[in-house]
Amino acid sequence: MNLRYSQLGLCIGGLASAVLAVPVYAQEHIAPTVVVTATRQPVKANELLADVTVIDRTQIERAAASNVVDLLGRQPGVQFARNGGPGASVSLYLRGTKPDQTKILVDGVPFNSTALSGSSLQYLSLNNVERIEIVRGAASAIYGADAIGGVINIITRTAEPGLRLDGYAGAGSRDTRQGDLAVSGGDERWRFRLHVNSLNTDGFSSRRGASNRDADDDRYRNEGYGGALSFHPAEGHEVGVSFLEQSGTVQYDSFGGSGNFDDRASFKTSVFNAFVRNRLTSSWSSRLSYGRTDEDRADYSEPAPWDPLGITRRESTNKTLSWQNDIALPIGTGLVVVERFEQVARPRETFAEGNVQIDSLGLGWTADLGPHSWQANVRHDDHSRYGDKLTGGVSYGYQLAPDLRASAGVSKAFKSPSLDQLYNVSYGNPDLKPENALNRELGLTWASGNQLVSATYFINTIEDMIGWSGGYANVDKARIRGLTLAYALNVDGWDFAANADFLDAKDRTTGFRLGRRAKQSMNVSATRTIGAWTLGGEWALVGSRYDTNFETNRLGGYGLVNLTARYAIDRDWSVEARADNVFDKQYETARGYGTPGAGVFIGVRYAPR
Repeated sequence: MNLRYSQLGLCIGGLASAVLAVPVYAQEHIAPTVVVTATRQPVKANELLADVTVIDRTQIERAAASNVVDLLGRQPGVQFARNGGPGASVSLYLRGTKPDQTKILVDGVPFNSTALSGSSLQYLSLNNVERIEIVRGAASAIYGADAIGGVINIITRTAEPGLRLDGYAGAGSRDTRQGDLAVSGGDERWRFRLHVNSLNTDGFSSRRGASNRDADDDRYRNEGYGGALSFHPAEGHEVGVSFLEQSGTVQYDSFGGSGNFDDRASFKTSVFNAFVRNRLTSSWSSRLSYGRTDEDRADYSEPAPWDPLGITRRESTNKTLSWQNDIALPIGTGLVVVERFEQVARPRETFAEGNVQIDSLGLGWTADLGPHSWQANVRHDDHSRYGDKLTGGVSYGYQLAPDLRASAGVSKAFKSPSLDQLYNVSYGNPDLKPENALNRELGLTWASGNQLVSATYFINTIEDMIGWSGGYANVDKARIRGLTLAYALNVDGWDFAANADFLDAKDRTTGFRLGRRAKQSMNVSATRTIGAWTLGGEWALVGSRYDTNFETNRLGGYGLVNLTARYAIDRDWSVEARADNVFDKQYETARGYGTPGAGVFIGVRYAPR
């Protein structure tokens, strides 16, 4: 199914017409959501100039998604490709940029790794996630390197006063079993949360049409634990620490082997965060934090003459020390951030060299005056290999009417080559230069009571983009332009949402489309609450694309329908069910890799309200 712009327009137009036919008198007011990631400071969503999506805990539970990636893939501006089944490597394309050009944060701690996929999001458990904030558009002026496409911040759950136990257990197709359990509590001064989680599935064969050992199901096991502790000595002051760890094994199929060896990998990823937050004066707040992420992966593949053991190990560690200051100004709020980031890669058998350090100073100013609003940021990064890097961004908004606002912005961004691209002993290139980007966008937002309509047009040009030419090289120049449309309505127990993306992502050197990015995609969802029942449906449409950057190996478009149901036994207990790909659509997101057919998952949740 090759979707055309006109087809998507008819789909969206029909949906909007049906939704807008609901009587206006039935509207329910939706309180503005507070967002942190777009400015690094708490700001109401309806006052932001950035293109942002927030997924809160209620939406996470209602979606009944099995992992972070599947949930992200339904959001505006996000496409993904998965190399096989559960636990396999996943590439996220935010606004058409490369997977490693999106800054991934967990509780504000950089989670990007040396892997080509940019991070190991596929391993994170959704049960411990409180909310996800997605900021689309270049954000290096706020977050430094890697934020060419935007930022995804995954915020984990914390405790509230009082003792609370919550848990979830379920089972489904392909012998999938999942369990999560958490206990939290405390008072006005001390609070804690501890959690454990487990996911096991037989999966399916990663390769389409495979034979021998590659034709078997690829199992996936993921177990984790974590916790958080905070102390509130006085109003405006807090000391806290949090940690999480996920580990397990994943089987996969290799394209280079004979098919007689059962390829697999063991993994462990962890996040640690410690912070001190102080309100130093009525107009000055400070937050000092230290974050660390560790990733350890060992791949066991078919032995070869040049690799008789068939074992490849890679480990990476990120360390971030950050001091953020929020200062109330006569007009608006100022931001001063001092940071040090260090990444280390091991072992020497994989990386010829293995460390990089970046020292940074960032300044920001966010304000509004009458119908005018603006956000300005500038950041200086001193890279241990590439020296000084200065990025900046400015956005301006004007309130055309009480419910209608227009905005415009321009920002610069960069990404330094990963340690894998620079120093991998097999294919690294130490002569690589950083990638540089210039993003421009225009936005229009209409928000009235229970409805929200937004349209964002953007152009992102990227110079010295790293590509493959017998090895890594700065061979590509990209121009990515697109239009993102989004609509949401909440009325009389109904929740409607629709988003559509029109993307033109091209290599300016060759004129070819960038691989694995569809020109058109759309997601539509509707949820209805009737008494104790909450019923929902999702319809995802993705246009055709190519598997490579040379317009070869075409991947056909596809449409998926998913259904969800939740029955509230009482205030605290509920039964949840999800049916994925109900029409058993056969499709590919990466050439030669299988995707799941129809599947059902049913679980029981205990979550005191």
